[in-house]
Amino acid sequence: MQDYVVRSTAAGGLIRAMAARTTLLVDEVRRRHHTYPTATAALGRALTAAAIMSVDLGENHTITIRVLGDGPLGGIVAVAEAGGRVRGYVQEPATHLPPRPDGKLDVGAAVGKGTLTIAKDLGLKEPYTGTVPLVSGEIAEDLTSYFYISEQIPSVVSLGVLVDVDNSARAAGGYFLQLMPGAGNQLVDLLERNVQEMPAVSSLVDQGREPEEILEMVLSGTGVKLYQRFPVSFTCTCTRERLERALISLGKDELESILVEQGEAELSCHFCSQVYHFGEKDLRRLLSQVKR
Repeated sequence: MQDYVVRSTAAGGLIRAMAARTTLLVDEVRRRHHTYPTATAALGRALTAAAIMSVDLGENHTITIRVLGDGPLGGIVAVAEAGGRVRGYVQEPATHLPPRPDGKLDVGAAVGKGTLTIAKDLGLKEPYTGTVPLVSGEIAEDLTSYFYISEQIPSVVSLGVLVDVDNSARAAGGYFLQLMPGAGNQLVDLLERNVQEMPAVSSLVDQGREPEEILEMVLSGTGVKLYQRFPVSFTCTCTRERLERALISLGKDELESILVEQGEAELSCHFCSQVYHFGEKDLRRLLSQVKR
């Protein structure tokens, strides 16, 4: 049951659509960061969105989704690279709130009010960055708003994470629908009806529905044409060498202070929680590399 994204078109190219299953990805990140259910749902939605958006990236390109709200979750970061390599974290992983009246996890309250920022590093001098106010904090609605405001693309975004009784991510996935110029009211009405009749995307994944099946359901009556699959997996880019450079960048005085006061240093990666230990000999070696 590998995670993957599938890309398609429908209505003769007037609809661009993508769907993903991200259960393994979300549960791997949950395990690494020890997230509580509400935090798992929020971070999992952002990771799924990043995974879906990664299909448009060229080699060495990245996309970063940042959700910064005033709720107890703090910030959420999800990063995807070409090839479906995804990673992310939430500022306050031990966040869990009572469910909403409909029984669903209250991601909106956990996120609160704030902003959604998407940065695309396409190998140019500066990354393209767009920021919009959060509409609900539920992530999917906020992305729908982002695409309309920042990219002028009418879109439908659905994201879902089902958390099991043991706190693992039982099912996760999502889909994006985007209308291209020339789509008429009749097509819009058809899509709206289809979307309203769709079950929750996490429940469909939990039932074993493939992303292709989910697209065929939501695009029923539009002549969907499926294209290639893109694998998705958790991948972190941290290395010991990268963290050594971070220590060196602290400068001579700061490194000497760490050496005198602590005699060692431990750094952990935000994205994978890997801990790197630097002993006295390591710090002295790095100190010798600091530019005077």
